[in-house]
Amino acid sequence: METAILFESYHHGNTKKICDAIGQKYGITLIDARGPIEDLEKYDLIGLASGVAYGKYYKTITDVIRNKLPHNKNVFFIYTCGNPNKDYSMQVKEIVAGKNCTILGVYGCKGYDTYGPLKLIGGINKENPTADEINEAIKFFENILRRCTDE
Repeated sequence: METAILFESYHHGNTKKICDAIGQKYGITLIDARGPIEDLEKYDLIGLASGVAYGKYYKTITDVIRNKLPHNKNVFFIYTCGNPNKDYSMQVKEIVAGKNCTILGVYGCKGYDTYGPLKLIGGINKENPTADEINEAIKFFENILRRCTDE
């Protein structure tokens, strides 16, 4: 199964740490949304990973999802944020649903955050994502793979 994770992780690299761990373990393609975007049509499974700013996925990856994500794909979401008290993938889920994609799951965890006023206090969650959170993300991905191969 051809798999890629499209990601945007520029603030502190929190999301990229998770994507790198999954990519290294499973040898999947990682595509930075801020770089050239190859044709995503060849992928059977596409992860959409981002940091969260002001309650939303970063703008660049949201635009790439809107303009480059093919229709009828299996997708999953990964995000890191200062306070994972809700599902921050809702905005991009609406875009993906409009493309008739199948959403297989969402994984979110804390990430080091110095956005806005948090910069004044040195930020929060400096140790995140932790090794445990990265391992949980890998388990999440393993469950997604299992679901895809069981269908």
